[in-house]
Amino acid sequence: MNWKSVSWAAVALAALCAAAPAQAQAPPAGQKNDVAIALVLAVDASGSVDNRRFELQKQGYAAAFRSPKVLNSIRSLMTQSIAVTMVQWTGPRLHVVVVDWMLVKDEAGVNALAAAIDAAPRQLFGGGTSISGAIDYARLLLAQCPCNAARRVIDISGDGSNNSGRSVTQARDEAVHDGVGINGLPILSLEPFLDRYYYDNVIGGPGAFMIPAENYDTFADAILKKLITEIAMNGEAATRSIAIDPNSPDASQTRPSSRPSLAYSVTFLSDEPR
Repeated sequence: MNWKSVSWAAVALAALCAAAPAQAQAPPAGQKNDVAIALVLAVDASGSVDNRRFELQKQGYAAAFRSPKVLNSIRSLMTQSIAVTMVQWTGPRLHVVVVDWMLVKDEAGVNALAAAIDAAPRQLFGGGTSISGAIDYARLLLAQCPCNAARRVIDISGDGSNNSGRSVTQARDEAVHDGVGINGLPILSLEPFLDRYYYDNVIGGPGAFMIPAENYDTFADAILKKLITEIAMNGEAATRSIAIDPNSPDASQTRPSSRPSLAYSVTFLSDEPR
């Protein structure tokens, strides 16, 4: 990867981390917590996402972390803890961390994270849709995580295909090569076949998956199911219940079996890295 193209982001991130107030859930200086997963929640704030849609996204994330099902998933892990940060993204050079890294291991932790998401204002309002830029910036955030993570995952949600910045497949492949998994939540309001685009171009890594949402009104249900799956997978793909696409060059890859049930389906890649 040509890090010169994102060196500005490293500088901005360093300044942000230095200026940000200490999180109540952050580990003491010099100490890194062992967590099962370091998770970057990358939220689309591009021009196609109006304020109503953005609020539905934000409320969906906050409600999901308040769900007992998510906490139960965390408690099922060997470390019983995860680390989470949230970033808003649009164009190749437009990214804002709105929730700094937080350690989540109990009810107080999930409630604190949900409250931080609720309180985070929208800070970006346009500038294109650069999924590749979001992946590149999320990799920088993962490198800054104050934790030792068994898994590093980027969780991309958005309503459009990559139309700005470098090749999304190149960004994906470099992240996967670096040991980072990428899962997706495509919102199909504007591009009805965005799920296929995410499958072919965005998600990657062993056990990578996506859960499409038919529209913003079903986003909350989709993100809850996605977080539960993401956390509980423990690095392994869950049971594949979706019919195999006969046109796929890789018979172990799966796709949604029917469009009407799309919002509730999970689409997995094979266990082989992309």
